[in-house]
Parts: sequence; C-alpha cells; structure tokens
Amino acid sequence: MTNKGRIFSGVQPTGNLHLGNYLGAIRNFVNLQHDYEAIYCVVDLHAITVWQDPKVLRANTREIAAAFLAAGIDPTKSIIFNQSQVSAHANLAWIFNCVSRLGWLNRMTQFKDKAGKNRENASTGLYAYPNLMAADILAYKATHVPVGEDQKQHLELTRDIAQKFNNDFGVDYFPLTEPLILGTSTRVMSLRDGTKKMSKSDPSEYSRISLMDGPDELQQKVRKAKTDPLPVPDLEALDDKREITADVKAERPEAVNLIGIFSTLANQTTEETVKEYGGQPFSDFKKALTDVAVERLGPIGTEMKRLMADEGHVDAVLKDGAERAAAIAEPILNEVQDIVGFLRP
Repeated sequence: MTNKGRIFSGVQPTGNLHLGNYLGAIRNFVNLQHDYEAIYCVVDLHAITVWQDPKVLRANTREIAAAFLAAGIDPTKSIIFNQSQVSAHANLAWIFNCVSRLGWLNRMTQFKDKAGKNRENASTGLYAYPNLMAADILAYKATHVPVGEDQKQHLELTRDIAQKFNNDFGVDYFPLTEPLILGTSTRVMSLRDGTKKMSKSDPSEYSRISLMDGPDELQQKVRKAKTDPLPVPDLEALDDKREITADVKAERPEAVNLIGIFSTLANQTTEETVKEYGGQPFSDFKKALTDVAVERLGPIGTEMKRLMADEGHVDAVLKDGAERAAAIAEPILNEVQDIVGFLRP
C-alpha cells in the first residue's frame, strides 16, 4: 500500500441504499483504501438532525456497514465504525461550534434545502451539522476527503474552521484538508427523470436501482428506464475532452445518464461506450446495461443480505473499528483541549 495520506468519509444511515450511493461514494471508498489510510464512518449523529425511529436507525446503521463490507472495504485494512461510538466527534464539534461563525453557517445552501419553508422548526443540529462534519474530519487530522460536488461547500467550511482555530490559538495544528472528487459518475440521476438526482425519497421504485435488487428487478427497472426515441449517441456527441457535450446533456439527459451508469459499472470511458454502442437502439443498449448491472451489483446485494442476517458479526466489526478510531481521535482531542486551555486529569 502506498500511503498518500489519511482519508475520512461518512455515509448517513438513511436505509435503502441505491446505485447513486454506490457509484458516487462506496465504490470509490473501496479503491481508495489501497492508497490511503482509510477511515469510513456511518454518521448516525448526523442522522438524528431529523427525527429517527430508534429501531430503524439501528437497522440502517447496520445496512451501511454491511454495504461497506459487501462492496469490498476490508475492515482489517480500513477502519469501519459508527460515529456515536467515538465521543471525540461530539466533543470536538462543540469546540468548533465556538470557532465557527454564524455568517459561515448562514451561507450553507444544504441547510436551506433541507429545512425548506419550515426553517424555524428545523433542529439546531441540522443548522450546525457542518461544524460536526468538520469535527468528523479533523478529529483524525484527515488530509483528504472524497466528496461529491454537493459537499464541497462543507469541506471549504472545514478548512475555514481549521484555519481560524490555528490562527486563534497561534498554532499550526489542523491541516487544511483537500477534497478528492473522483469518477465521472459522481452524480447518478433518476431513471425516470434525468434532470433529478437518484433518490430514495422518490415515490417511484422505478426511479432508482437498489443495491439489494435481484436480477429480475434490475432487468425490469433498466427496461422501464426513460429514454428518448433517438439511438444511443455516437462519437459525434463528444467534445474535445472526449466527454458528452453540454448541448447533448441538456437535450438528452436520460440517455446521457444511462451511458454514464454503464460506463462506470463497466469500468470504461464514455468514449469507449459510445464507440461500442453509438447508433444502436436503446432496447439493445439496455440489455447490455442489465447484464453489467447484474454482474457488478448482484454479488454485492447477495452479500449485503447475508451480512444483515448476521447482526453479531456486523456489530463486532463496528466495535473493533470504533476502538481503532478512538485510538487515533482521543489523543488529538486531548491536544486540542490543551490548546484551548481546558483542565484535564
């Protein structure tokens, strides 16, 4: 393993994991563990910024852990744990609540999106959770964070908090963590509407591919995926960077989405996909997409189901990971408390 630094990333235990979660995050986690010291967290503290049924939260936490393992994250190589088991996250978050500024949080677009019109009824946790995200990262002095485009703003806040802490206390303590934005298919769109992200909240089951869909479900969902009457775009649809042009993306979002999903699952470039399938009817392309989805996703779903039936094993992995995570985070928290001026035993 070539160690390029330490990465931290987390996934919320929302349940019903879909293809977007896999291609946008978990698949990258598997690849990154070979080059980085990797810490992967099920962020259950973040989950309770909106009300959760306790039984469902526990089940969803195990589901994320099972997905990590089934996708190929090695729990002996990487650290897999759930956030609430390591108290350094909450302790450091409070310190960062006192470092971060209201003006910074007021600029966070995700709070506005999630709170919606009922902003006054949103929890203070939902408002302040970017500070907790900063604590998640900096409790391990992570050098890099794999993030989607929608999380870049929060990572910039993490860098601001690190810099302000260093400046406030005259230390060079926290690193300015760098983003890792990976892959061409970080944004997987709905199978029913190529302008919207694939989401578990969409009322239509046919809008998303679940990680635990079987071959029959995968075939049905791909077959019913929305396309347009035209054939698969060919090489003329590519720009100078050998990616599909902005015009084609705007005019044919569903077609472009399916090409992106196929290319990522097949581990090939957009150019290779359109070279192979350009000009063919989508009925033929969908058969190829179904085959590659069954081949790549089928074993993950089967293993997830097996692991979720073995709660003791999953819980043991999380407990071991939490102990290893705490061994890194607690000394860092102690040093931060010393810097701030807290008396400790």
